[in-house]
Amino acid sequence: MLKIIAIANQKGGVGKTTTSINLAASLALDSKRVLLIDLDPQGNSTTGLGVDRSKLSASLYHVLDGSRFIGEVLCQTDLPQLLLIPATRDLVGAEVELVSADRREYRLKDALISVTAHYDYVLLDCPPSLGLLTLNALTAADVLLVPIQSEYYALEGLSAILETMNLVHKGLNPALHLEGIVITMFDSRNRLSHQVVEEIRAHFPDKLFNTIIRRNVRLSESPSYGKPICLYDPASTGAQDYQDLAKELITRGEHVVNAEKGVG
Repeated sequence: MLKIIAIANQKGGVGKTTTSINLAASLALDSKRVLLIDLDPQGNSTTGLGVDRSKLSASLYHVLDGSRFIGEVLCQTDLPQLLLIPATRDLVGAEVELVSADRREYRLKDALISVTAHYDYVLLDCPPSLGLLTLNALTAADVLLVPIQSEYYALEGLSAILETMNLVHKGLNPALHLEGIVITMFDSRNRLSHQVVEEIRAHFPDKLFNTIIRRNVRLSESPSYGKPICLYDPASTGAQDYQDLAKELITRGEHVVNAEKGVG
């Protein structure tokens, strides 16, 4: 059963794109059929998976403006089970152009209808803002996943994206709900990091993932080589953490399905 996951946080530098790339790759390694869609005009998920943006003739921009179908802009990655819808700088203009467009909040949702049967997971890497691109992602998504850096202002960023999620839930996508919160860039030597985790766990005991993404130099190096961490350094703590996160996500989904079926 397909699950569409918006990975969003309007704060920059929280590990959102790192999580998008490496969670997608880890799910693909687990034999899941995965589509990663880069909604950020900076295109970091695109380059982080080794795609040269300068050589692209079509991208997500052309899907949103209606001139291309999703199947026409798919890019292969180094993992056979993982495909990418790339982003180019054209997306900067999409925010402006969509303002007067019909069904402007539903452009991505409408486009995804044609591919839902082909994937187990669709991951949406949102820009660090709450504009129309992020709104399109939240309208198309089944769930929201929020990466949070273990720092002092973490909860401020969390409250803003959850408020936006609730507005979208009420007005555009009544099925949208919070899948969970992922702690990123965790430094076990830093007392503040532990305090942030405990504070978030106190506020969201059922929504905080058990898996914590630790600070890891190899994890920060891998995008410059155009590879997810599972291919760049499979033995690193970063690779292990994202594999654990993928397994936890899959297990959560299985529990939900079993509960709906009335299975113990």
